[in-house]
Amino acid sequence: MPVGRFSLSVLIGAAAFGPAPAAQAEEDEARLDTVTVTAQRFAEDAQDVPISITAVSGEKLANISGGGADIRFLSARIPSVNAESSFGRTFPRFYIRGIGNTDFDLNSSQPISLVYDGVPLENPIVKGFPVFDIEQIEVLRGPQGTLFGRNTPGGIIKFDSVKPSEETSGYARVSLGSFETLDAEGAVGGKIFDGLSGRISGLYQRRNNFVDNDFTGEADALEGFEEIAGRGQLLFAPDSGDVSVLMNFHARTLDGTARLFRANIIDQGERGLGENFRRFAVENDGANEQRLDAWGMTINADWRFTEGVTGAYILGYEEAELFSVGDVDGGVGAAFLPTGSSPGVIPFPSETAGGVDDVRQITHELRAAYDRGGRIRGQAGVFFFDETVNIDSLSFDTLGGGVLNGESNRRQVTDAYGLFGSLSLDVTERLTVAGGVRYTRDDKDFTAERILSPIGAGPLAPQTVGVTDDEVSWDASATYAATDDVNVYARVARGFRAPSVQGRLLFGDAVSTADSETVISYEGGVKSELWDGRVRANLSGFYFELNDQQITSVGGADNTVALFNAEEGVGYGFEADLEAAPLENLLVTAGLSYNFTEIRDPGLLIPICGSPCTVLDPIDPVTGAAFVDGNPFPNAPEWIANATARYAYPVEGGEIFVFTDWAYKGAVNFFFYDSIEFAESGFWEGGARLGYQGDNGFHAAVFARNITDRDALKGGVDFNNLTGFVNEPRTWGVEVGFAY
Repeated sequence: MPVGRFSLSVLIGAAAFGPAPAAQAEEDEARLDTVTVTAQRFAEDAQDVPISITAVSGEKLANISGGGADIRFLSARIPSVNAESSFGRTFPRFYIRGIGNTDFDLNSSQPISLVYDGVPLENPIVKGFPVFDIEQIEVLRGPQGTLFGRNTPGGIIKFDSVKPSEETSGYARVSLGSFETLDAEGAVGGKIFDGLSGRISGLYQRRNNFVDNDFTGEADALEGFEEIAGRGQLLFAPDSGDVSVLMNFHARTLDGTARLFRANIIDQGERGLGENFRRFAVENDGANEQRLDAWGMTINADWRFTEGVTGAYILGYEEAELFSVGDVDGGVGAAFLPTGSSPGVIPFPSETAGGVDDVRQITHELRAAYDRGGRIRGQAGVFFFDETVNIDSLSFDTLGGGVLNGESNRRQVTDAYGLFGSLSLDVTERLTVAGGVRYTRDDKDFTAERILSPIGAGPLAPQTVGVTDDEVSWDASATYAATDDVNVYARVARGFRAPSVQGRLLFGDAVSTADSETVISYEGGVKSELWDGRVRANLSGFYFELNDQQITSVGGADNTVALFNAEEGVGYGFEADLEAAPLENLLVTAGLSYNFTEIRDPGLLIPICGSPCTVLDPIDPVTGAAFVDGNPFPNAPEWIANATARYAYPVEGGEIFVFTDWAYKGAVNFFFYDSIEFAESGFWEGGARLGYQGDNGFHAAVFARNITDRDALKGGVDFNNLTGFVNEPRTWGVEVGFAY
């Protein structure tokens, strides 16, 4: 069944339950809880926010993130959201409405900002902090440049931890699953003494290796990991209510295998996984490991000047170190050796590593807000961002015993500041208009050098490049309450991504830059609550234009990373969200999105694959590169659909429940050029959970992820052979927990 027809049937089927008869007993009636969000930096009903927004929390969040999953579990679980990584658990790349960045480099900028407890996380290796003890995740689609600043042209994903309170509360949850997966998390918090509360939470995840390396003869050699993360919070809040200070300390350590590349698992001239793919075995002759240590702190201070006038200050500090090495060619040997290569033809071996010696990010935000409950509300503030990152790129001679044969270093220092303000006016009891503006200045200083070349090119003296820009972001919106239960809204917004610099210099000699990309987005929608609060249905439509779209050419025949600016990129589509409680013990949700994206630049040339792929674009006879005008954005599926259902059967002392979730991600190209091989058709993945929930807070369940055991490509490496990497296998397990 086509995805559109299937998802529409889910939406219609959920709504078709309709209201219960008037004479139905009160205990059989069902209601949806109000969804409160802080998308505009203060708490409000999500139905009143003039932004396409989806919030995930509670049991749904716990279910779709369980079983050892990392932050990429959000992919296709929310309309218009995709996520992938060629780096593994440490480097998620998010796409919203098709806007994202395929760049795997460790100083790359992403056009989707992850905001954790009020602090935007910039460097990609600090974006993957595990999801545990989270109050709510909010996905804001479309430019968010006024309140959240630079690098948000596609939107933001906002994580809010459970905060300390004077009420004693906590939970513990442990699951054991296939591949000896252990996933344990918990938290405890409450009043320490008058005016001071605390909360401590932690996570431990482990999965044993489950992929054999047939070259070394080692069983269960790859794909395992061990991760520990923790968060400690203190909330100082005197009874006067005039001031509160929240301190958040968090840390993470990860040790495991890097992304597992698999040589020639794609057949030439075919799409999808080919004859050489084996889920539980590879042939690798290079190293594969990954280590990450990260920690940070956040201080949120709020105070009240007078009635209705408040101030806030947020300090964020993040620091991380990373080393990751992988057998990038994904196989054994080389075609020029007497023994040849396996599996399939591998022209030459490639074993590379990336390391962040140190990344340090410091942010300051000072904000004042006015809201006396009248017709006018507003806020204004200033934001400062400072980041330093030191990166090593390394290459190893696989055929020579893995000795170091290439090294390049680079350092990037970024300083930025912004001034912003927004205002909201209730024109009438039903009409609210709002707008905001932000000025941002962004400076980057980049230095790179090559110490040792793996291809005999010799050292390269330090090259220094600086890029600077200042931009104005803004937004304007109107919200009209058509009825007490239906709001319609319209929004236009401008955002930008700051200029970027790249220059690994390990295989190439050039440093490339890209100017700022800007976006104008037009959006309108309807938000409604129907059938006496049993159904919440939201629909939004959008159109955007990216000017000077930043494009990163990754890999290709020369295995380099290069930045370009396309003249324009456009996109349009819609998002639909539905939540319904047709019966007292039944809750269903559904989401559907359509995203059309297109590059518009008749002269733009992108290097094509060095592997034997079938390029479908016109080829320039001089450069051998592809004209990509008219192509969709990479990793930008047109269709995304998702649905969940939970049904509970009451029993003495609790309930028996069943929960299922399904997500569809449509067809994608992995690169800017269009080829048969480096793409994947659309596919569904599903999960299920059956268990008991007690009135005393105890629960026990059995669960499964990827229950259809679908094998699918998640990305490719195109410079050597038809290398790919794949989704997670089917897993299952049991879980017990307790909350109070």
